[in-house]
Amino acid sequence: MGDDGPLNPFEGMPFLGDLARLLGQQGGMAWDTARQLAIAVATEGQSEPNVDPVDRMSIEQLARVADLHVADVTGLATTLTGRPVQVVPVNRTGWVTSSLDAYRPLMERLAGSLGPVQVDEPEAPADPMSGMLAGMMQAMQPMMLAMTAGSMVGHLARRSLGQYDLPIPRPATASGADDLLLVVPNLDELASDWSLQRDDLRLWVCVHEIAHHAVLAVPHVRARMEELLDRHLSSFQNDPSALERHLGELDLSDPSGLSGLQEVFGSPEVVLGAITSPEQQALRPHVDALVAVIVGVVDHVLDVVGEKLIGSYAMLTEALRRRRVEAAESDRFVERLFGLELTQATYDRGSAFVEGVLEREGEEGLRKLWSSPEHLPTPNEVDAPGLWLARLAL
Repeated sequence: MGDDGPLNPFEGMPFLGDLARLLGQQGGMAWDTARQLAIAVATEGQSEPNVDPVDRMSIEQLARVADLHVADVTGLATTLTGRPVQVVPVNRTGWVTSSLDAYRPLMERLAGSLGPVQVDEPEAPADPMSGMLAGMMQAMQPMMLAMTAGSMVGHLARRSLGQYDLPIPRPATASGADDLLLVVPNLDELASDWSLQRDDLRLWVCVHEIAHHAVLAVPHVRARMEELLDRHLSSFQNDPSALERHLGELDLSDPSGLSGLQEVFGSPEVVLGAITSPEQQALRPHVDALVAVIVGVVDHVLDVVGEKLIGSYAMLTEALRRRRVEAAESDRFVERLFGLELTQATYDRGSAFVEGVLEREGEEGLRKLWSSPEHLPTPNEVDAPGLWLARLAL
């Protein structure tokens, strides 16, 4: 410790000293860096054209049809604000910009739960290399979280068709709270690669997005999902030993060893190894149950509406439902970061719950989900819809 505070472990190393000053000025999440990284990943460093106005008008017309049918099937308002829902066609850059703003409160909650990295002081006289390592860990944590957020959103932008590929509610207070994003380059690429009817695919995704939005607009459903996300992200634990082990493998005295820093801090396994906690395991059954119900209801709405409106619905549904569980490891990392488990078993569980309710009480039975917070099923009731209906009848 010096007279003016902690010693700078990067003193005498111009590159690392500049990096330390940069990170010290950013404070919290380095969102400008995250945005730049996300856009670079999403676009592969290439400029993107804007969405063609003809495509924009076509999608808006399809969305109006989807909106009317989703409202009719669910009996729910499809908006948060009361104004008509707007499906907004965007390119990948547009999706990144909106999504980073939407996910920012979640990532900041994660940052808050981690807090500053603490490194135990060695009993022996300080080793200059160990001191530099400890200081680097402390300085790099904001950048690590920013890189995680930017990489995560950038990769999602390359795959997402809309904004509810992850069933996470976006801020309800924003001016665009009822704007739903459709990623036109991804839709067109998928239609071409899989030989799908372009307008049928767009209508399918419109129904999917509006159905999610309607379910997550139910106040107690949104509140429960937000509560679980908040508790999950706030329960992460800071385990500096995980980062220390990985950084300890680098030879920081060799300038060529610095090239390994990006790989270390960009590794999902490093991040997850540093932050998993027992509290999250206790939350998992509740998160899994709510997510299963949401996706089960959305799939049911898609089946009812899609079979009426979409000529190639069966082929589309087979392709898209297979695609959603064939996610890359980077997508699985995002799901785990938010406490989600979007496997085939989750979708099957939700479908079984919905089918069980429909067999016993039809659509009216399913609508009981929306009438009260107490009507959301417990994890056990998701697997036994008869028990859920029996509890509601008491």
